[in-house]
Amino acid sequence: MLTTDALSDVFEQVEVRGVITGGFAVRGPWASRHAINRPLKLAALVAGSARLSVDGPGGPGGPVDLAPGDVVLLNHRTFLDIRGGRGDGPPADLVPELGFDSMALAAADLATDDVLVGGWVEVNPAGLELLRTALPGLVHVRARTPAASRLAALVGQHFVEASSGRLGSAFAIRQNGQLILLEVLRAYLEQEQPPTGWLRLLADEPLAPALRLMHEQPGRAWELAELARAAGMSRTSFAARFRTVAGTPPLTYLARWRMVLAQRALRNPDVRVGALAAELGYGSESAFSTAFKREIGESPLRYRQRLSTPRPA
Repeated sequence: MLTTDALSDVFEQVEVRGVITGGFAVRGPWASRHAINRPLKLAALVAGSARLSVDGPGGPGGPVDLAPGDVVLLNHRTFLDIRGGRGDGPPADLVPELGFDSMALAAADLATDDVLVGGWVEVNPAGLELLRTALPGLVHVRARTPAASRLAALVGQHFVEASSGRLGSAFAIRQNGQLILLEVLRAYLEQEQPPTGWLRLLADEPLAPALRLMHEQPGRAWELAELARAAGMSRTSFAARFRTVAGTPPLTYLARWRMVLAQRALRNPDVRVGALAAELGYGSESAFSTAFKREIGESPLRYRQRLSTPRPA
C-alpha cells in the first residue's frame, strides 16, 4: 500500500489547474515592463539571456540573470521588468499576450533569438494562501544546478508543444504547466532552505512519519505523544522541532490542514456540513462552524454561498 505523499496531497487539495500560457521569440534588444495582476506567475527562458526584476509587498526583488532553462515563480508580485537581447539600438517594447503564436515560436532560431514562455498558476483560494506564506516573492530555479535538470527538460518540452501547433497541444501545455510547478517546488526545496512554514515541514525527513499520519487520518483525535512516537522522538523534542520547522505546534498545523480539506469539500454542494464536521474530527456541526469561522473568517455556509454566487461578467 502506498503511503501518503504530503506534497502530492497538498497539490490535490489546492487543485493546481496548470497555467494559462503565452510567450514570445525576439531578436535584438527588447524589454517587457508591465503590472502583474494575478497572484502566481511563471516565466521560463528557453533560449538567450535576460535580466528580471520585480516589485511587490516587501519591496523590490532582483535583478536576477536568467540562462536557458531557468524558471522563475513570482509570488504575489505587482510589477515585472524583464529585458534582454544583443545588438545596438533601442529595445523593442514587448507586451505579453495570452496564447502562443505557434508560427512565430516555430520560426525562432534558438542560437540567436531570446525565447521566453510563461503564464499563470491557477489554484483555489486555500492554495493561494498556502503558497503565499510558504514562498518568497521571487523563486529562481537555475537550470545549471543538478536539482533543476528535470525542470529544464520540462521547459524544453513546453516550448516544443507551444511551437508545434499539434493536435492536443493546448491540453499538453496545461498538464505540463502542473509538472513545471511541481518541479519548481522540488528544485526550490533542494536548492534553498525554505522559510519556516508548511513547505519546509514537507521536506523535513525526521517529522515525515508524524506528518504522514496527520494527512492519512486528519479526523483522528491525535495525541502529541502518539505523533512523537511515530517520529521516534520524545514529546518535548518533537514539539520543539515541529514548531521550529512549521512555525506552529503540531496540533495547530493539524487544525489548519483540516480547514484546507474543509474548504475544498465545501465547494461540492452535495457535501453536508454536519457529515464533514464528523469526518474531520469535530464533535458537532457547531464546533466545526466555530473553528472554520475563526480560521477562515466566515461560516461554512457563508463560504459555500459566496463560492456558488456567479461572478458578474
